[in-house]
Amino acid sequence: MKTEQAAVNGISITYEDKGPRDAPVILLVMGLGGQLTLWPDEFVDALNARGFRTIRYDNRDVGLSTRFEAAGVPNLKWMFVKAAIGLPVRPAYTLADMATDGIGLLDHLGIDRAHVVGVSMGGMISQHIAARYPQRVLSLTSVMSTTGNRRLPRAQKEAMRVLANRPMNGDKEALIAYSVGAARVIGSPGYPSAEERLQRRVRADFERGWYPQGVARQMAAIVADGDRRPMLKDIKAPTLVIHGEDDPLVPLPGGRDTADNIAGARLKTIPGMGHDLPLALVDTLADAIAEHIDATATVAA
Repeated sequence: MKTEQAAVNGISITYEDKGPRDAPVILLVMGLGGQLTLWPDEFVDALNARGFRTIRYDNRDVGLSTRFEAAGVPNLKWMFVKAAIGLPVRPAYTLADMATDGIGLLDHLGIDRAHVVGVSMGGMISQHIAARYPQRVLSLTSVMSTTGNRRLPRAQKEAMRVLANRPMNGDKEALIAYSVGAARVIGSPGYPSAEERLQRRVRADFERGWYPQGVARQMAAIVADGDRRPMLKDIKAPTLVIHGEDDPLVPLPGGRDTADNIAGARLKTIPGMGHDLPLALVDTLADAIAEHIDATATVAA
């Protein structure tokens, strides 16, 4: 994989630009702690094969993009308490800042408008992009994400436990084993990853840019973002919401709430899908996104 660096929003963002330069652009926005490599190559190739140019990138504070070490590691438990009782939470940066990173990357590449696809936290960032920069967004696809509505069901206990107990340091093999176990907990029960592939992917990501301190700051940005439902009502871009029916980390009502609060949004639920992008669903997901984009182009014409 050939990646490049872009000076964006006062920081450096690592990205991959793949596919025909004159093709419609899809900006792929990854979730909490996920490097750009968490978008399966097979999924990116499937989008390219369907006639799209794809831009995937490391969010700030993860992978090979700028790290915010000077900000320190937040006390997430205290942040959760403050948020629960209505006190302000002050993260090192916000999801709105991360949305500006995505727009800045499009600026760097000379791309005026793009289709935006985000997963999990990346879906939240994509919601900000669509609401704050409507003139730049041709369509929105929000995958396994949610609205910040506190009344929605919480993650299953085991999924929340592995997220909350992410180690900050330790023995390399133990850390890799933790990451593999966490992926199993939140992954798709109907489409489990092959053990060898999962081990290989986790190990490669660990070697490329393991940085849990950044993940903690990203989580703080999520906590501070609060309820996005008022903002979602401002989204005018044609929107597709995709959600796994067996997601243990962001339960299905989060997807339903997202679709309910964006005018005209369509909801596609997938049985057996959890909180990951399993290879067995690559074509299902790529087809759904391509059909959504094609329908958007037809309406625009």
